[in-house]
Amino acid sequence: MGTALAIGFASAGYDVRISNHTPDKLERLKGVERVAVFDDNALAIENADMVILAVKADAFEKIFSEIGSLLNYNRTIVVSLTPKFQLVQLEQMLRPYNKAPMVARVMPNTAVSVGESMTFVSLNEYAAAYSSEVRDVFNSVGKVEIADETLFEAATLLCSCGLAYAFRYIRAASEGGVALGFEAKDARRYVCQTLRGAAEMLDRFDLHPEMAVDTVTTPGGLTIAGLNAMERAGFTAAVLAGLEDKLKG
Repeated sequence: MGTALAIGFASAGYDVRISNHTPDKLERLKGVERVAVFDDNALAIENADMVILAVKADAFEKIFSEIGSLLNYNRTIVVSLTPKFQLVQLEQMLRPYNKAPMVARVMPNTAVSVGESMTFVSLNEYAAAYSSEVRDVFNSVGKVEIADETLFEAATLLCSCGLAYAFRYIRAASEGGVALGFEAKDARRYVCQTLRGAAEMLDRFDLHPEMAVDTVTTPGGLTIAGLNAMERAGFTAAVLAGLEDKLKG
C-alpha cells in the first residue's frame, strides 16, 4: 500500500519522501519523478505536512521512538493505515512527545496507484480542522469519504477487500467468455470495460442498481435468464456472506 500511495501521490503532483529499511522494497521507486527514497525515517519526515505509516502494527512503537520527538506538531498530521489502532490509541502513543497530536486513520485500497481508490478517513479532534486538506490529498488518488471511526472495519470489507471480490468476478466472467469462444485476454478486456460502464452509469445517473438492471433486461430475454441462473447458484447470497459473516466474526 505504501508503494501504491507513493506512486499515486507523485502522479498527482505531490512531492513524496518514502522510507524503508529494506533497500529492495525501495528499488522500484528509484527514479520515479517526485519521489525521494530513504532508509532513514528521520530524514524522510523532514518538513512533512503529512506522515503516513504504511507498516504493520507491531512497528508503530519503534517508528514513534525514532520520529516522535522530530515531528512538527503544529503542521504535521500523522496518518495510520493499520486497521488495528483506533485514534485514541494513536494519540496515546504520541502523547509522550506532544499533548495534542493531529492523527488520522485512513483506509484506501490499492487502486490509489491508478487514481481510483475509494478511501475512508477519520480524524481526531486536533486534525479535524484540516479535514478539507486531508480530503484533497486523498481525492488526488480516487474518491474520499470522511467517515465515523466505527465504520472502519466495514469500510475495509466493502472497499479494500472489495477490490479482490471484484477481481474474482472479473476472473469468473472472463473464464465464461473463454467458454463462449473469446480469447482469454480479449474476454478480460471486455469484462473490465463492461464494469467501467456499469459503474459510470450508476454514478452519473444516480441509479439504484436494481433500477439499472431493469434498463438492461427484457421479458424472456437472455439477461434475465442469466441473472436468474446466477441467483439460483447463490450469487447474491455469496456476496452477502463474504461481507456479513466476516463482520460478525
